[in-house]
Amino acid sequence: MNAYDLVIVGGGPAGLTAALYARRNGRSVLVIEKETFGGQITHSPRVENWPGTAQMSGNEFAERLLDQVLSQGAEIEIDRVVSVSRENDRFLVQTESGSVFSAFSLILATGVRHRSLGLPGEDEMIGEGISYCAVCDGDFYAGKSTAVAGGGNSALQEALLLSEKCTSVTVLQDLPHCTGEKRLLELLEKKENVRILTDVRITALLRDATGAFRGVGIRQSDQDRELLCDGLFVAIGLIPENDAFSVLAKLDRYGYFDSDETCVTQTPGLFVAGDCRRKSVRQITTAAADGSAAALAACRYLDQLPRD
Repeated sequence: MNAYDLVIVGGGPAGLTAALYARRNGRSVLVIEKETFGGQITHSPRVENWPGTAQMSGNEFAERLLDQVLSQGAEIEIDRVVSVSRENDRFLVQTESGSVFSAFSLILATGVRHRSLGLPGEDEMIGEGISYCAVCDGDFYAGKSTAVAGGGNSALQEALLLSEKCTSVTVLQDLPHCTGEKRLLELLEKKENVRILTDVRITALLRDATGAFRGVGIRQSDQDRELLCDGLFVAIGLIPENDAFSVLAKLDRYGYFDSDETCVTQTPGLFVAGDCRRKSVRQITTAAADGSAAALAACRYLDQLPRD
């Protein structure tokens, strides 16, 4: 069984930043990622909100960070973690392939996934007409028309931000009314370039002759029609996948790790970082900040352990 000072579950900005800080503190580190190193940022064609870099693609950012972590001597593993247990002073991390890794300390940086519409072609159009973050991608649609799928707080906040940049914003809510805060709804209703459609279901993603996104098909009052727009922002919820670790790290009522900026949990030696924990802002910068905080907390924990 391979043993490490620190195992990090998740290879997004939080997990990789944690690996960087831990290696710079001389700790042996393994990062286990189930899909793609870099996480959701790899879907973004342009990243313009990382301090010190005017513009780069999400893939470029992920490659740079991964190369930096590897150059510091961290190890990586592509696998899915299925369970974590605590035995004496160590964590045992078991993966889908059957591997088991031992660590004195553990950071869970499992991220979240956006709830999707489930429509054909949606995955291929992410970053090419479909986005999940107006803060990240709203500037790309300045002077253009957009639509927002959803009617909760997140969707209304996305629509407000887009209304300052776009010629028109259409909010598409599949319920009879928006479920977001009244204050947000009142602000949107005052915007001349915003309209809110309720009891509307998005039925299709439309493409032009070149395959580029051109709008959505919608159904309202049993009638089908097309809504042409330059971009669609999907804000119908985030899904944390933390249940497998709930015995060791408490979850809040939404399924996020119930930890603050200290990134600590009720289990000594176990820390959480990034979008998977309870927080109000989920951005690449806050994920990296969590990674550094969790790694330094883990190093302090390791310093206190008795060594043979």
